[in-house]
Amino acid sequence: MTTELTTPRYIFETSWEVCNKVGGIYTVLSSRAKTLRKELKDRLVFIGPDLQSADANLDFIEDVKLLPAWKQAATAAGIHCRIGRWQVPGKPVAILVDFKPFFEEKNKIYAEAWELFGVDSLHAYGDYDEASMFSYAAGCLAETICRACIDLKKDSVVYQAHEWMSGLGMLFLKHRLPEVATIFTTHATSIGRSIAGNNKQLYAWFEGYDGDQMASELHMEAKHSIEKQSAHQADCFTTVSSFTNRECKQLLAKEADVVLPNGFENDFVPKGTQFGATRGDARERILSVARALTGFDFPTDTLIVSTSGRNDYRCKGFDVFMEAMAQLRATLNEEQVGPDKQVLALIEVPCWTVGPRADLQARLQTDACDGTPLPHPYITHALHNLDEDRIVCQLRSLGLYNYHSDNVKVILVPCYLEGNDGIFNMPYYHLLAANDLALYPSYYEPWGYTPLESCAFHTPCVTTDLSGFGQWVEDVLGHDATITDGVHVIHRNDNNYFEVADAIRSTIMQYMQLTTTQRTAVRRKATALADRAQWKHFITYYHEAYRVAMAHSKAKLKCKK
Repeated sequence: MTTELTTPRYIFETSWEVCNKVGGIYTVLSSRAKTLRKELKDRLVFIGPDLQSADANLDFIEDVKLLPAWKQAATAAGIHCRIGRWQVPGKPVAILVDFKPFFEEKNKIYAEAWELFGVDSLHAYGDYDEASMFSYAAGCLAETICRACIDLKKDSVVYQAHEWMSGLGMLFLKHRLPEVATIFTTHATSIGRSIAGNNKQLYAWFEGYDGDQMASELHMEAKHSIEKQSAHQADCFTTVSSFTNRECKQLLAKEADVVLPNGFENDFVPKGTQFGATRGDARERILSVARALTGFDFPTDTLIVSTSGRNDYRCKGFDVFMEAMAQLRATLNEEQVGPDKQVLALIEVPCWTVGPRADLQARLQTDACDGTPLPHPYITHALHNLDEDRIVCQLRSLGLYNYHSDNVKVILVPCYLEGNDGIFNMPYYHLLAANDLALYPSYYEPWGYTPLESCAFHTPCVTTDLSGFGQWVEDVLGHDATITDGVHVIHRNDNNYFEVADAIRSTIMQYMQLTTTQRTAVRRKATALADRAQWKHFITYYHEAYRVAMAHSKAKLKCKK
């Protein structure tokens, strides 16, 4: 990597997840904002969708006095937007754009995208239209601001688009205003994720997969087309790990110009005695919820483990997690370790939730528990599809009913944990601090924010070598990582499902046997790994991407002249 780092005068970043917490990209952008804003101040601008509903964009606060000339230019161009600040560390400028008016021009836009860029929208379905109209609106907004309010002869501008959902607008912006340097970032290829999610063997046959062919087979032509064209036509194409870069080369026929590993901002983590208090309060709440649900009095030293993430059953390894808990239960029950040795496992995964269970709320309010379990003592919130939910079905098939005689009890928490779920009423990060171990046996994980966050919150974790984070850990350590390193990286492939579950079971057994002093040492090693992945270390990769994008943009302009 070159030692010459270049920062553009303005950076526009666009993503469906700006001020819209739906996945890991939200964490990438929101945690990095503070580091970048130190350099660019209010010249760092995030563009997201204005979803215009009471429960959306909750972490956005409009400021009508902020950048009035920009708002005036957008309004004059017929683009409706709100300008304000994203309520994350650094509080960067965010612009939410109303993309719905562009639906009237949808067919014209798609026709032009085919003619100009070879983007095939013919087989589009699902969320393609909504994402593409947002992307187009965001690109139009950036073009309008650059033309009206920025001197492009003097000031350099970079426009970074995240995922296929932002690619269309980037392509149009690059065509109409080539002075703006463009970066396209894929966090996971649409075809790679689809192959994995459709129970196909991604790794055993990897070299034989053709992205275009698989797009047709999996009915992903439109998303794959915009992703592939964005990767090839951007001034700089980036992805998040060497793991995903291999995927891009195979499925998009384009290797990344720069790899941008995902960092973390430790402002999210309570310090010193505050962390201890947060951890203590969260453990007490978790155990009280588990007691009310199961009717079982958990000892205060119960080993609390968890998994979490987007509801991607196979890719995130939730199936393996539950198999591991069943194996662990069998081992502990057979060894007759006694009721004082308890493991409480939480599966924190958003599902099709109705709301908090009224019977569980009633028990928690009165703290009255006669030792009997509630019906379905393995789930905290009501579901619309209780009998069809894949996680619930596997819990039942494995017999994980949370009987008092079982030393392992598993509870599904099927909602977003933002402090207002009606049961825990604590944010996710507080509950994360309560864990003794966190388990993420991913089958497909381009990076892996959940294990990185776990380490940042002083919680050792298990991940796999099919995650970008797992590969990074072993690169940093220079050897196969075990739980005594703070992170256990388990080898996983297409066919070793039960072996991975057994490795998790063995790791938990090993951790249960550690002394308090030994556990403290392991937690410190996990924290030290997270410290090495802070944005203050990883931001240098972004500077390289900016340099590459601006250099390529200038070279293309010279060729045109």
